[in-house]
Amino acid sequence: MTLRIYNTLTRRKEKFVPIEKGKVKMYVCGMTVYSDSHIGHARTYLAFDIIRRYLEYKGYKVTYVQNITDVDDKIISAANEKGIDPLEYSKYYTERCLNDMDALGIRRADIYPKASENIQDMIEMIKKIIDNGYGYVSDGDVYFSVEKFREYGKLSKQKLEDMKAGARVEPGEKKKNPLDFALWKAAKPGEPKWNSPWGEGRPGWHIECSVMSAKYLGLPFDIHGGGMDLIFPHHENEIAQAEAAYGRGFARYWIHVGLLMVNGEKMSKSLGNILTIRDALEKYNAEVIRFFLASMHYRNPPNFTEAAMESAKNALEKIHRAYDLLSFYSRKDLKSDSGKNFLKVVDDVKKDFEKAMDDDFNTPQAIAVIFDFVDKIDRFVKSENIDSEVCKYARKTLVEMCNILTILQDVDKDGINLDEIIPLLDKYGYDKGKPSSAYEAIDILLDIREKARSEKNWDLADSIRNDLRGIGIEVEDTGKGPVWIRKRLV
Repeated sequence: MTLRIYNTLTRRKEKFVPIEKGKVKMYVCGMTVYSDSHIGHARTYLAFDIIRRYLEYKGYKVTYVQNITDVDDKIISAANEKGIDPLEYSKYYTERCLNDMDALGIRRADIYPKASENIQDMIEMIKKIIDNGYGYVSDGDVYFSVEKFREYGKLSKQKLEDMKAGARVEPGEKKKNPLDFALWKAAKPGEPKWNSPWGEGRPGWHIECSVMSAKYLGLPFDIHGGGMDLIFPHHENEIAQAEAAYGRGFARYWIHVGLLMVNGEKMSKSLGNILTIRDALEKYNAEVIRFFLASMHYRNPPNFTEAAMESAKNALEKIHRAYDLLSFYSRKDLKSDSGKNFLKVVDDVKKDFEKAMDDDFNTPQAIAVIFDFVDKIDRFVKSENIDSEVCKYARKTLVEMCNILTILQDVDKDGINLDEIIPLLDKYGYDKGKPSSAYEAIDILLDIREKARSEKNWDLADSIRNDLRGIGIEVEDTGKGPVWIRKRLV
């Protein structure tokens, strides 16, 4: 199967062919660290975490670079309000934002270059742009001459004539054309500044990503991404700067993520509906948030609502239940030749999952495949022909697929405290020595409960079930005896 990616540059799905065989170089525009990260950030960076995970699953060695904008108008304004040095202010929020992503369960990029640490490289690129005839100096500022770059608008599919109609020069700007954008800004009081051939100042926003992507990945590189709001002007300007400076291609595939909505509205300060990751995690389980975000195709705008989160939680619990059923029977010593027929079912599911993900990372279809698998698992474990080794293989496959979507990440860790169960064994009269594991202890309690049920001692049976529920273990009675699953999504 061949991976196909929707390329914003060409507006069509294209076969993915990396520049260097077996390797993928990916750059994603990172956060401007002037406040805590919000679920809109989570939407974007989870999407690219999934993309990276699937590329790795397909055998590629991925180098993932995500910049940190720590020099910016918003940062300077917020820092000045608090009377703090802007770079110290941004350093504080950089750590908070990265920790937020950690808490949410989104893997970190391989490299996080900061704008403030790459100023000299930006100056060098600006020099090249000027030397090549695409930039000009105007009283300490440096601007990119948009009309000189003939392909300007090729990403956003806008024509220069149309752009000119709504463009204007803002007060204080010293550019020749309203469409020209700043490469370097002359120093102003209260702002961080660096020396340059054009005087003290700081870089424009767009030059940062052109420089850091080229520096850490080389040109051209494979994938450049970010939110759809960055297509114009940010990504359009990145292309113009890099190609004007170096005279060769910039990024081959452009991937853009649909922006998250909250209760049907765009997230914004004016609407007062910005939800930080920290606040979201106070209310929702991290895995539920990730599953909700993964359930929408990356190019579509997910709508964050209470009902959607509850639906995500209920759906995710079904996947956890399937995992626990497979785990339960994997620990038994059950063998069946007929049970091995399920192996083909598992392999077919895996192929269907890959087919979905190869179609522009179609996570909704991939999740539909997983739920079809969950239904088949339920039917399989209810049959009389369970094979423990087949259960192990099915569980491994389920975890492998789900991990690509960032769910079931830590599910293979035991997480059950034997010391919590020992008092229950004492309570119900077990005196044959300490079990070797929590799993063995739970099985002992289930045996005691089954004996109580056979003697119609319903009070005792219910008491054991309730005590297990109190430590996060749910007991299900089936035609083949009791099984237990864990309640994780509380």
